[in-house]
Amino acid sequence: MPDKNVELLAAYWTLAGDTYPGAPSEISPFSLQARAEAAAKAGWRGMGLVHADLVHNVAKLGISTVRNILRDNGIKHVEVEFLTDWHLEGDLLTASHAIRDELLEIAGELGARSLKVAGGLFEEGPPDVPRMRDAFAILCDRAEPYGANIVIEFLPFSSVNTIDRAIAVTEGVRPNGGLLIDTWHVARGGMTFDEIGKIPLELIKSIELDDANHAIVESFFNDSTHHRKFCGEGELDVPDFIQQVVNVGYRGPWGVELISAELRKLPLEVAAKKAFDTTMAQFEHIKF
Repeated sequence: MPDKNVELLAAYWTLAGDTYPGAPSEISPFSLQARAEAAAKAGWRGMGLVHADLVHNVAKLGISTVRNILRDNGIKHVEVEFLTDWHLEGDLLTASHAIRDELLEIAGELGARSLKVAGGLFEEGPPDVPRMRDAFAILCDRAEPYGANIVIEFLPFSSVNTIDRAIAVTEGVRPNGGLLIDTWHVARGGMTFDEIGKIPLELIKSIELDDANHAIVESFFNDSTHHRKFCGEGELDVPDFIQQVVNVGYRGPWGVELISAELRKLPLEVAAKKAFDTTMAQFEHIKF
């Protein structure tokens, strides 16, 4: 049986329903109340919330009601997302700062553990590491009063697309700065799961589990957005990924990010239970 201390966090897209990154609206068609109740019923102890949905619900319900919905349903781990362009200049940076400040203010009110960011989303070539480290330090300092970590997702469609590049940008910058390690991102970035062992434990701030077939459907972004699989239903070795993370020493909550055209058509309670059960099954033989 899985270790009783394993706690799962449903990343935003896992319970968002019929929407996806870059959709005309990223606001979930399901109410926050319905999502939190479905999460609690299935066994989730955490939820992720994306910027558009957060702002919508805070405006509609008020921050205290949002906080109460999560608390009353036993949601103790919260992550917010998604920030890009934080290392650039001009209008893009100005717009990024506005989103950053909204996300951090809400994160502070909800006691969120992390703000997820991308390093160099859709940028070609290697990152400017010194410049990005300086910008990352500023971002972490901005988040520190709110009690939030800043976690970089190294994505195959960004300039920070490998473990080595992610370490170069984040190592030794700030205590609240680190990485989010996602099964799909590691596999699609051409890395093996044993490479996780090179990541210093203090940099591992968040984890996301998912699965995929070996074949990429059209492009990295299309595959990421529409074709991820429930854990155990693809061709990746999810238990090996988990074991590698455990071996480094990580003992925090485990996020599950299923961005899937199949999943988003399911009834909410069905999606919540299947995503939870298939993920928990991956921990059956893990050695803590």
